Amino acid sequence: MSENRSSKHGNAPRLHVAGSPLAVDAADWNALLARQAAPTPFMRHEYLAALHTSGSAVPDTGWMPLFMLLRQGSELIAACPLYLKSHSYGEYVFDWAWAHAYDQHGLAYYPKALIAVPFTPVPGSRLLARDAAARRALIKAVCHWCRAERLSSLHVLFGDAADQAACAAVGLMQRDQVQFHWHNQHPAQDRPFASFDEFLASLTQDKRKKIRQERRRVRDAGVTFRARNGADMTPEDWAFFYRCYERTYLEHANPPYLTPAFFNAIARSQPGHWTLFIAEQGGAQIASSLIASAQNGNETVAYGRYWGALERVDCLHFEACYYQPIEWCIARGVTRFEGGAQGEHKMARALMPTTPHSAHWLAHPAFADAVQRFLTRESEGMQDYLDQLAEHSPFRRR
Repeated sequence: MSENRSSKHGNAPRLHVAGSPLAVDAADWNALLARQAAPTPFMRHEYLAALHTSGSAVPDTGWMPLFMLLRQGSELIAACPLYLKSHSYGEYVFDWAWAHAYDQHGLAYYPKALIAVPFTPVPGSRLLARDAAARRALIKAVCHWCRAERLSSLHVLFGDAADQAACAAVGLMQRDQVQFHWHNQHPAQDRPFASFDEFLASLTQDKRKKIRQERRRVRDAGVTFRARNGADMTPEDWAFFYRCYERTYLEHANPPYLTPAFFNAIARSQPGHWTLFIAEQGGAQIASSLIASAQNGNETVAYGRYWGALERVDCLHFEACYYQPIEWCIARGVTRFEGGAQGEHKMARALMPTTPHSAHWLAHPAFADAVQRFLTRESEGMQDYLDQLAEHSPFRRR
């Protein structure tokens, strides 16, 4: 672990740099996370450590961990996961054009600094801090560290509102993405849905008809589902899920980001957060989807994560990834289901658009100016896009 002394005053915060999540005290990290407005299971020490120990997010795969710890005396007052990246894969906030522009001008874009959860486009707290002042001090210290290391850029991905405010306060450029989330809120009444049928009844006729047709095709193919929760999931369940997950990546000619050791690790360390939906046909398991869920203040949130299939069945993807999880959420009173990155088609299934945030700092002044102009135009186009989506609500008009 190295140390960057940002002040000569003895009680001033000091930035420490840990070369591995394993060099960070798990209890301290998780206690700080619990104080945030938007904690998720993916920012827990167990999850980040699993990415490291499994070989999924390590220097050999282009993710060099350098966790940032801001201490005041012996107290950890702020912290964030930081990775030096040699590429832009596994991030879901796309900066390939920026990297290409650097290359065209003979400049090195990589390595860059990334504050994010690898392979996990789930909005939530990224800059863990005791209070707003500590959060601003953390991002300011990290920017200073990036300058000292002569890095091209710093990117904070999928942060919450507090992260966005801290980044804006120290001058980082702001960027919005679009995701689609389902809300367990009856549009005409101030309460959750009582059943999947009631949810369908809230939709327009064409959307309701389409969902029923898609579910019927899966049933008519003889496919049934069963859900396995948390500690009830066996090693055989996880092994079957990985076969499905791996198959999906290989069919797109890409190796999977995550290793079997990663899923084995989170099965041991975070069993209560996971639910697996297993599709069966003729007594054989043919597909699965994995979601996470967690209590977040007064809400329970579910997160769609991964899926895969060993056999092709019409509409099976929609059933496994949307309808089974939504039905599960309604039965358990889950407040929100986040469907993952991108996917305008999700809106037809009543997952509505939302705008997660990212923040960016570029060291080169001319490129920073050019990117700021690009982001301004992109933001205007994003608002137009959201306005167009609002005109195509899947819900019935009151």
